[in-house]
Amino acid sequence: MRSRHLILIVDDSADDILILTRAFRKAGIDVPITSVRDGQEALEYLAGEDNFADRHAHPLPRLLVLDLKMPRLGGLDVLKWLQKHPRLKRLPVAVLTSSDEDRDVNHAYDLGANSYIVKPASLPGYEKIVTELRNYWLMLNRAPDCE
Repeated sequence: MRSRHLILIVDDSADDILILTRAFRKAGIDVPITSVRDGQEALEYLAGEDNFADRHAHPLPRLLVLDLKMPRLGGLDVLKWLQKHPRLKRLPVAVLTSSDEDRDVNHAYDLGANSYIVKPASLPGYEKIVTELRNYWLMLNRAPDCE
């Protein structure tokens, strides 16, 4: 089962998840959003394992919003894992992270990231980002088949 607009946020910061979710709502973007707290949970969700085995309750996302710096398994590891899965490697991934280092930017793109965005310092900054994410990734862009 596939949701046409589900967004999966992968971030270890509960505050960042809350701010990002609120930014989507404040910007008037009514899109199903679910979140997991680290890269390991992201892999379990995307593979449909453990607590995420029910694809009706946990459909594949249309867009993955991925932080890089997380405990257990980081965002770069998630990108490496995605590349090993023929269909999931097509999943659009927008990296949203605090790192502005060229090394991280280049590494993320080398591993298949579709976008790299540095986290803003304010709620209006998040609102602008989520509006652009929605406009491009959910409305304009034609999503690949990831099933």
